[in-house]
Amino acid sequence: MEYVGNNYKGTDIVYVNNPIYDKTNNIYSLFLARDFMVEDDTLLLESDLIYERSVVEKLLADPRPDLALVDKYESWMDGTVVTLDEDQNIVNFLNKEKFRYSDIADYYKTVNIYKFSREFSTSQYVPFLNAYCTALGRNEYYEQVLRVITLLGNTTLKALPLSGEKWYEIDDIQDLDIAEGMFAESSEAQWRAVSGRYGGYWRYPHMKDFCYLVNPYFPPQRLLDEIKASFDTIIREYPSGMSVNCLLAAKNFNVHQDNIVVGNGAAELIKDLMENIVGNVGVARPTFEEYPNRRDAEKVVWFTPGNDDFHYSAADLMDFYADKEISALLLINPDNPSGNYIAQDEVMRLVEWTKQRGIMLVYDESFMDFADDNYTLMRQDFMVQYPHVVVIKSISKSYGVPGLRLGVLASGNVELVRGVKKGVAIWNINSFAEFYMQIYEKYANDYAVACRLFKEERELFRQGLSRISYLRVVPSEANYFLCEVTSQYSSRELAIRLMKDYNILIKDCSSKKAFDGRNYIRLAIRDRADDQMLVDALASYDKRV
Repeated sequence: MEYVGNNYKGTDIVYVNNPIYDKTNNIYSLFLARDFMVEDDTLLLESDLIYERSVVEKLLADPRPDLALVDKYESWMDGTVVTLDEDQNIVNFLNKEKFRYSDIADYYKTVNIYKFSREFSTSQYVPFLNAYCTALGRNEYYEQVLRVITLLGNTTLKALPLSGEKWYEIDDIQDLDIAEGMFAESSEAQWRAVSGRYGGYWRYPHMKDFCYLVNPYFPPQRLLDEIKASFDTIIREYPSGMSVNCLLAAKNFNVHQDNIVVGNGAAELIKDLMENIVGNVGVARPTFEEYPNRRDAEKVVWFTPGNDDFHYSAADLMDFYADKEISALLLINPDNPSGNYIAQDEVMRLVEWTKQRGIMLVYDESFMDFADDNYTLMRQDFMVQYPHVVVIKSISKSYGVPGLRLGVLASGNVELVRGVKKGVAIWNINSFAEFYMQIYEKYANDYAVACRLFKEERELFRQGLSRISYLRVVPSEANYFLCEVTSQYSSRELAIRLMKDYNILIKDCSSKKAFDGRNYIRLAIRDRADDQMLVDALASYDKRV
């Protein structure tokens, strides 16, 4: 009231006060304003909403006199939903008691913005509002009146579905946090707010995430259905302890349970391993920074390849570290974000070299299943022969289940594995992750098919990206491409534009030290439709086409 006053840009403002707001609900607040509704047409806007201008403009532009704005139901929405017929008539208003998750494909959420004509308010809404408040009380929602009118039929009220316009309902601090990202003051501020969340992008409706790395073709629907079928049991029961989960992991990766430990994502295992290594660690960059971030800066000996693709060989690593004091050497193969790949015979040379020098080789093969000539060092015979090698694999990235938070560490060094097990909680894995490991073996053939489909999609995506004149695509054997932005834009500008114009999130790599301010982006590979959407979006900015 202090901010708006009694007149705003020539429009008189009248305030209707509900003195018993703490004992009533919004039906009574609207009831107190009923006399104004019968004097003229009404726009009803709930005050906990934030929306872009086009939302109201769409409502006003529609010639139909009585409209309820609705939007296709999403998981983040809460409150009243409606069902519609083919003519956009509201068939029913469903409260929480009538809501069925099995039917959400047919649901629309009321945005809680309405347009009522004076005639509708006079002949239908206000009379029913009076009767409802008198008969059933004041502690209700005004949408209950609309529900009654809809059930009686013969109403002029129609639904107007939104088509991508942004809106959000702010009920708590989490909603506020999300809304601050969606409606930031500038495109750059919005990009910073969203990208700085490091995941959870499913909370943002319609956003396409090309930042985080997954397998677009696994898991299959049947695996998901099997988890859903056991959902009630899984969510109500404690998971098994560490020993059982290590047994399941050992079965899936065909190693002995004493040689493997399961993590709440590979990040948990990386943290414990890196913080307990004594001495310096050799790290090639650019790389997955979770590893070096777990070391004191003076304990990391960096190797940066001297080429624009940031590719390197085993020989490059051996030459560089030949005269360096390191007790461990990190090799991520394929590397992230460069996609650099080292073939098996070369890696074996590095294995022998580190063994001779008493250097621990930390070998991360999280992306290896996507390589054309893929192989694994997570083999029992290998680990027995080379106990100085520690193999880490992120199940999230390879198997497309990042929400389960699963990773494994394996080594022939049983004492090291035992130490890592002591460093993590006995119940570090939830029941859903355990159940996934329990049933995965049945879907191993599906996984092989998924990896083959992925490799085909990667090549098609590479061809599409290569046609963008301002991008230089770095060859990759992983599930992403590192691309240099060579002209027209900076990598930051491109990332901001894609979010603003297309609701697409990509990884801006320019802040990584190895790039020295040069403009690189990393693009995750998704399925055919999504990848084509990104290629088309990038092509729309190509000034040379």
